[in-house]
Amino acid sequence: MPRNIKNVMAAIDYIESHLYKKINLEIIAQAVHYSKYHLHRMFTNTVGLTIHNYVQRRQLTEAAKLLTISNKPILEIALSVGYESQQSFTDIFKAMYKKSPNQYRKEKEFYPLQLRYVLNDKTVSLKEKNWQYKIAFATKEDIPKWIELVSLVIDGFPCLDEKKYLKQLHKYIKNKQALILKDADTAIGIMAFNEIMGNIDFFGVHPQYRKKGIEKAFCEKALYELTHSTQISVTTFREGDKADTGYREIWKRLGFVEAELLVEFGYPTQRFILQKEKSESEKNE
Repeated sequence: MPRNIKNVMAAIDYIESHLYKKINLEIIAQAVHYSKYHLHRMFTNTVGLTIHNYVQRRQLTEAAKLLTISNKPILEIALSVGYESQQSFTDIFKAMYKKSPNQYRKEKEFYPLQLRYVLNDKTVSLKEKNWQYKIAFATKEDIPKWIELVSLVIDGFPCLDEKKYLKQLHKYIKNKQALILKDADTAIGIMAFNEIMGNIDFFGVHPQYRKKGIEKAFCEKALYELTHSTQISVTTFREGDKADTGYREIWKRLGFVEAELLVEFGYPTQRFILQKEKSESEKNE
C-alpha cells in the first residue's frame, strides 16, 4: 500500500474515533506521527477536502443526526462536537444546512453533509486516458458498488434520501439511464442521465480519480452519444454556498455555463448548461 494512502487512512481512523472532541490538523498529525504540513497536502490531494473541512463536515453530520434522534439540548450537542458556544455552532450549521439546528430538529429529516471517507488502496487505472470507451450501462449487480461511491460523493447532493434514491436507481438501470465506470472492482464514476430531457440527474466521480479526465468523458458520452438534444444540463450549488466543496468549479471547467436559479427539495441551487459543439458542416450552413 502506498505510504501516503496509509497515512491518510490513519488520519481518517483517528478523526472518526474522535468526532465528539475538539480536533484539528496539529492534533491529528501528532496522533499519526507525521508532519502536519505533509499530512495536510496528502490528505487534501487524496480526499479532495482539507482536514479542517472534512472534520467540520463530519462533526456537523453527527450533530445533525443527534438533533433528529435525541432530545439533547442544542448547546450540549454543540459542545459535544467541538464547538465552544451554541451561537458559533448555529452559525456554521445554518450556513451548511440552510436551516437552524432548531428548524432541522423540528423537521426530523436527517441527511449527511459528509460520510466517512473510505479509500481505495488498490487503484489500477489512474493513468488511463480512454475513459469514454470503458463507460458502460450499469446493471443490478453494480448497485452495491454504485452506492459505495454515492457515500463518497454525498457532499455534492444536499437532502439526498437514500431509500428514495435506491428506488430511483433501479428505474434508471432498467431504462438504461445509469452509466458506470469501474477500476477493477471499484466504481470510480457514475451518472444517472435522462436522455430525453438532457438532464444529468446524478453524477459522481471517486475523489481519488478526479482531474483524470473522467468528468469530461462522461459528459461527452451523454452529450454526443446518448441524447438527441443540443445541450445537457445539471443543477448544483449556488455561488457562495459554503456547503459547496468545489462542484461549481468542476462544471465550469467542463464548459457548462450558469443558467436559472432554482430551489430543489427546499435547497437553493442553480442550473448549468453545456451546449453541443457544431460540426464543420453545421458551421458552414
